[in-house]
Formats: sequence, structure tokens, C-alpha cells
Amino acid sequence: SIMRKRKTADSSTDLNEGRENLRLKQEVGLISGVSLIAGTMVGSGIFMSPEWVLYHMGSPASSLLIWASCGLLATFGALSYAELGTIIKESGGEYIYILRIFGPLPAFLFVYSSVILVRPGGLAAVCLSFAEYAVAPFYPGCSSPQIVVKCTAAACILLLTIINCLNVKLATSIMNIFTAAKLLALLVIAVGGLVLLAKGHTQSFQNGFQNTTAGIAPIGVAFYQGLWSYDGWNNLNYVTEELKKPEVTLPRAVMIAIPLVTCLYLLVNVSYFAAMTPSELLSSGAVAVTWGDKVLGSWAWLISLFVVLSTFGSSNGSFFSAGRVCYTAAREGHMPDILSMAHVRCLTPSPALIFTSAMSLIMVLSGTFTTIVNFFSFIAWFFYGMTILGLLYLKIKKPELPRSYKVPIIIPLIVLLAAVYLVLAPIIDQPRMEYLYVTLFTLSGIIFYFPLVHFKYHPRFLQRITLHLQLFLEVAPTARNKK
Repeated sequence: SIMRKRKTADSSTDLNEGRENLRLKQEVGLISGVSLIAGTMVGSGIFMSPEWVLYHMGSPASSLLIWASCGLLATFGALSYAELGTIIKESGGEYIYILRIFGPLPAFLFVYSSVILVRPGGLAAVCLSFAEYAVAPFYPGCSSPQIVVKCTAAACILLLTIINCLNVKLATSIMNIFTAAKLLALLVIAVGGLVLLAKGHTQSFQNGFQNTTAGIAPIGVAFYQGLWSYDGWNNLNYVTEELKKPEVTLPRAVMIAIPLVTCLYLLVNVSYFAAMTPSELLSSGAVAVTWGDKVLGSWAWLISLFVVLSTFGSSNGSFFSAGRVCYTAAREGHMPDILSMAHVRCLTPSPALIFTSAMSLIMVLSGTFTTIVNFFSFIAWFFYGMTILGLLYLKIKKPELPRSYKVPIIIPLIVLLAAVYLVLAPIIDQPRMEYLYVTLFTLSGIIFYFPLVHFKYHPRFLQRITLHLQLFLEVAPTARNKK
């Protein structure tokens, strides 16, 4: 018994020491902030979403307008978040803002849907994108079998789980190295498109608005697909406590990173339309691979390689950051204790990663890329809108709060109206039961909130399960961050 206590104490000491080593310091400056935003935003979306944006909008010119509008909306949203970050200087993004402004129940519903649905859904979509491009070269001239795509995506998730659970340094190295691949892929496609335009490949832009769709719901779903490619615009707000001079770094990094990514995305889409007719683009399961076949010839395999590396790196980045909100919520008592624990030797948040992996596998096996992105965007923009509403509340009701950066009130108003539109448009114009299921799922968090969080009721069987999982997974509680 004494030896067991001593071993536990030693493990806890080692873990706390490791936790101190892993905790980020205030070393994220402007350049690092720009890299963090751009590196997160450029993932699988630009290689998968153009097909679906065109499908819902009907014409190349209207598709380009959607991509430009998504970039503008992401910029406005990030600038609004920048002011929030200078008022509430805590890490955790939407969760911590909703908690401090609206209270624990809405914050719990956010983290409940985020940990169980939104984050695993985002990871599943990226891994499906990775799988689509990884298997595309083996099925030239036809669509890849869905069973092969889903099995490859599941294998990707399992590999990422092993990497992130075993070694933090390996996970961070993969994230840094693969960021270069995604930027190189975009530059190759953008430059190739400019060359094609110079040679007169402009047929897709003649009568560019012909066949444009004017429905409310198709435009909303097209925004979902486009905004998926910009997801990550709020990434700096998850590490506010680690930023150097957040009042300066946040707005400047946003104004550099998001317009840069928007320009790249527009150039890449122009390149797609220069190389392919709209019908060819719509029939392509992997747009960038089809572009490579038409433009690069025998070197087309480079595009597949670049995109596979890019999407795998993005998947790894999503996996690596999955424990941040989980930890912050557990720190506030809004998540099970087991999800806030770390492995005693590897010093990785393995329970949270394993849980995310399991939920992602379920979504991969039961859904497709476009459906996952639609429902991910639906619930995400609901909470984005709530967060922006919180900023408007602070600007109107608490103008005396110290803030070193102020965004003009018209900007968060535009973002709020856009969020309301993105949430309501698909429901009103083309109601689908799936949106109701997602809403009911989010509201079902109330069932767990009152007994487990509000009244702090912890049944003995849950405590026993936690103990057994601790022993099985070899994990222990992490040190609470000092405020």
C-alpha cells in the first residue's frame, strides 16, 4: 500500500513537472500568430469544397463571389473576436467567452456539442478528404469506392490517435513540416492557373453568371462549404494567454493572415475554372487531382502527394488541439475528470484524444464529406453567433470595461446577421430532419447539466468507472492552471 502511494505520488510529480514543461509561455508573436491562423485555415476545404460550392451556386462567377464573401465574413468575425480577446484575456475561445458573458449553462451546451459533435465532425471531414485524395490515383477516370475511402479515413484517424497519444514532439513536428506542403500545393495550383489564363483559357468565365442559383437555402449551404475552408479564423483566441501583447497581436495577425488566405483561395478557384469546365469540375471527386491531370501531365502525382500531406497535417493539427477546450472545460468542472487527465509517462491527453477518435470514427462510417461539413457548420455558426451577441452586449451594456482594441459596431452586427442567416436559411427554405436532430442533440445537454454540473451529483458507479479507466489507460489528473 505504501509502495502504491509512493508510486502514485511519484507519477503525479512527474506529470505535474511535465505539465509545466508542456504549458505554453507568452511567446506567440505576430509572425507566429499569422502562421497559426493561416496554417489552420489552409487544410482540406480548398481541395474538396469548390465542387460543392459550384454545385449549390450553379455558375463559376457566383462561386467566386461566395469564396470572396466567406473571406470577408471570416475577417469580420476574427476582428470581432479580437476585441473579445482583449476584454477577456483567457484561453478557450467561444467556450470561455460564453461562460463569462452568458453563464455556465450555455457554455456547457457549447462544450457538450463541441466535444461530442463539432470537433469530431471536423476531424472526420478532414480525414475523409485525405482518404479521397490518397486513393484517387488507384482509380483513374472514375470515382473511388466509398468503402475504400471510409476505411482509409478510419486508418488515418487511428494512426493519428497513436501518434498523438505516444509522442508530443512527433505530433508537433508533423504539424510544422506538413504546413509547408499545403502552402506549396496552393502556390503550384495558383501559378498554374495564371499561366492558363495567359494562354487564353477563359471559356469558363464567359457568361460567368449563367445558371446561377438564387434560392435562399442553396446559398446558405454554399456558404457552409466555403466557410469550412476558412475554419480556423478564430484559432488565436484559443491561445490568448500565450500571446505577446494580445491587444496588438490579435488584430494585426487577423488583418494579415485572412486576406492572404482569401487571395490564395480565389486564385486557386480561378485556376480550377481555367483548367476545367463547370461540368468537369462537378464530376470530379478530387478537384485538385483532376486539375493536376489536365495541367501537369506526368507530374500530376505531385498534386495528389501535396494534398495528401496537407490534409494529413491538418488532421494532425486538429487532433493535437482537440484537448485544449476539453481541458479548459474540465478546469471549470464542465467535463468528466477522465477527459482532463494525461498519460503518466507520455504526458499526452490520451483519454480526450481516444474519445475524439471514437466519435470521429462513428461519423466517418456513417456520413459523407458534404453532409458532415453542413451539420458541422450549422451548429458551429449558431455558437459563433452567440459569441458575437455577447460582444455586442459588452459594447452596449458595459462600455466601461477596459479594452485596448475596439472594432466598429457595424462589423459584429454584420457577422451576427450572417450567422442568423446561415443557421436559419437551410431550415426555412429546405427543412431537413437532420438539422432538427442536431438541435435536439445540443439541447439534450441540459439533461446532463443540472445533475452533473449544477448540483454536482457524481454517482459512485461513474467514480468507479473513472478509477478503472485511470488504471487501464495509466493516466492521472493534470495540474490546474494558475489564474
